[in-house]
This record gives sequence, structure tokens and C-alpha cells, in this order.
Amino acid sequence: EKPFNVVGLRAACIPVFLPLTVLYLLCVCRSPAASVLQWPPVLPTTAQLWDPLAPVLILGWMTLQIFLYLLPMGKLSEGMVLKDGSRLKYPINGFHALCITAVLLTLPLWLGMPLGYLFELLLPLAVCAIGVSFLLSLYLYICSFWAPHHALAQGGNTGNPLYDFFMGRELNPRIGSFDLKYFCELRPGLIGWVVINLGMLMKEVELRDSASLAMILVNSFQLLYVADALWHEEAVLTTMDIVHDGFGFMLAFGDLAWVPFTYGMQAAFLVVHPQSSRSHSVVYYIFRKSNSQKNQFRRDPMHPSVANLETIATATGKRLLVSGWWGLVRHPNYLGDLLMALAWSLPCGFNHFLPYFYVVYFTVLLIHREARDERHCRAKYGLAWDAYCRCVPYRIFPYVY
Repeated sequence: EKPFNVVGLRAACIPVFLPLTVLYLLCVCRSPAASVLQWPPVLPTTAQLWDPLAPVLILGWMTLQIFLYLLPMGKLSEGMVLKDGSRLKYPINGFHALCITAVLLTLPLWLGMPLGYLFELLLPLAVCAIGVSFLLSLYLYICSFWAPHHALAQGGNTGNPLYDFFMGRELNPRIGSFDLKYFCELRPGLIGWVVINLGMLMKEVELRDSASLAMILVNSFQLLYVADALWHEEAVLTTMDIVHDGFGFMLAFGDLAWVPFTYGMQAAFLVVHPQSSRSHSVVYYIFRKSNSQKNQFRRDPMHPSVANLETIATATGKRLLVSGWWGLVRHPNYLGDLLMALAWSLPCGFNHFLPYFYVVYFTVLLIHREARDERHCRAKYGLAWDAYCRCVPYRIFPYVY
């Protein structure tokens, strides 16, 4: 009874704490000190939290991305096998959506519309995105009670309402062929992230007549990261978010509010705190090659690019990679992700902790996710997983962890 109540309490506190964290960090970004621990803390006024333009922009943005998702462009790809033996089909057109969005953005730029006003709208937009996250999560929780049992996620079907609301009861909630989780995973939040970054760059141009090298680097690095994710959109179909996790508040809030308003915090920071910076290299190679290798192996183990890799057989009939990138550490994609996060924080200098909040948060997140992966894989593969761990002793950081 006690663990059950503790889990429920934790699930009740997080949906309150995380939105407040987003709003607080945005306030700190705009403050002269930019200190996370300053006292008294930087708190927004009611007027700063609301602008009638914000819900219009959020609604228009979601409508645009839904329209682009539904356009008959790109290919259809099948997901992993579900409990009932079926495979869902997914449109692979996220990169198309990014390109069309970029073309559409040239219109307001050409007309001279003040995209830099997004800086003033950051807090109201975040409030609206948080509101959409709660409404979507409530809709998903209620609708999940009409879903067949085989469509429920294992981790979000505990009977604890607070926990199930947070984790998500249904694995792949859909409206017709429109997959809500898959849409939110890479579309409105991820593309919105780079649009907000562009607004921060334009705000800096308004204030200083030109964009700083640091701002250009942050925009370029993060645009490359987003473009890469959408170019390889098919790879997301084999990730834990799609294959194992239900769609509840955790993913809805993360996709729609946390990602666009905290992952790009460096750009907002640079508007108020300009930095001089030299170029830093980006370590996409590790991240992309390791993810591509895993995705290719899961879909076609006999493909020439992975056929010669060393593997360990498991009782499930699947095989575990113990060479290539996955023979270096158990999660080379996590290592690449962390190095990239560091790369686009470095242009912000070393005088403030705030630009590195994402690096610290992401390190904690990936260590926690790795622990979840470990439990899942040990339960799934048994002795084969123990043999794999002996062959690949390091989890994320070679010779460290």
C-alpha cells in the first residue's frame, strides 16, 4: 500500500512541478542576473503570463502541423509488432513538414513582420502549451477506458489514476489513422523549437542590428539536430517512447511544452546576455551512426551494413549487438546526445549555469532512462542480457559509467 501511495503522490506532484519549472526558467532567462538560485526568485506578473495572441498562435501552429502530417507525401512505414500481432502504419513526412514550414516562414520575414516579438510571447506561449498538454492528457486518459485490453501500455495500466494519467494508459491512441503520440513526438514541439530559436535570433537583430556568432551557432546546431531527427524519422518507431510507453501527461507535456521551451533556452539566454564565442564542433556522428545501426539491425538483421556484426542469441529469438557502436557502450546514442547538448551550450560561455541546465537535466534523464532500459531488457532477455553486460560493461560513458 505504501509504495502505491508514494507512486501516486509523485505522479500528482510532477505535473505541477514541471510546468512551474518551465515558467521559472524562462523568467530567469530574461532576468539580468540569470541566476537559477537568486533570492528573492524571479517571478512573473499576471500580465507577463497572458497575451491573447498566444492561444491564437498555438492553435494555428497545431492546425498547420496536423495539416502537414495528413498530406499524402513521403512513404508509409510499419511500426513494430503489437501484442495482437498487427503492425500500425505511420507517415514518414516529418522532414517534408519542416521544409514546408521553413518556406512558409519566409512570408512573414519578407513582409517585415516582427518575429522577434516571440521573445515577449515566450511566457504566454508556454502557458498555452502547458494548458494544451493538460487537456490532451485528460482526453487520452478518458478515451483509454474504451480501448481494447491489448492496446493498453504495460506501465500505465496500474489502477492508480494519478500514475496512469501521468504515464498514459493507451500505447498508440489514434483518431482514425491519425496517431496522436507519433504526431506529438517529432512535429509541433520539435519544429516549434527551431521556430522559437529563429524568433530569438530576430530579436537579437532588432536589439543589436546583427546576430552574434554565439546565436548563429546555437541556431545552427539545434536546427541540424532537429532536421536530423526528422530526416531519420522512421528510426523513432523502434524507440522506447513509441514501442513501450503509453501516451499520457509525461510524453504530452514533454513533447509540447518541455522540449520547445527548455531545450532552446540557450537562444533566449543570448538575447539578454550576449556572448563572444568561437566555433565548436558538433558530435552528430556518434549519435546518428549508433541510432541508425540499431534501427537497421532491428528491421533487417541481414542487411549488409549490420550482417557481419557480432551478436548474442536470446531466448526470444532476437539477437543483441555486441560489436560496432553497441560494443563500445550499451547506449552510444545517449553518449552522442549528451555531447551534442554540451556542444550547443558552450557558445553561451561559462559565466552562468542556466545555459547548461539542459545538459545537467539531460544527463539525469538519460541515466534514469538507461536504468529503465536495463530493467526491461533483463526481464525480456534474461541470461542473454547478463552475457551482454559482461561483454559490454559500460552503460553510457566509456571507462566511467
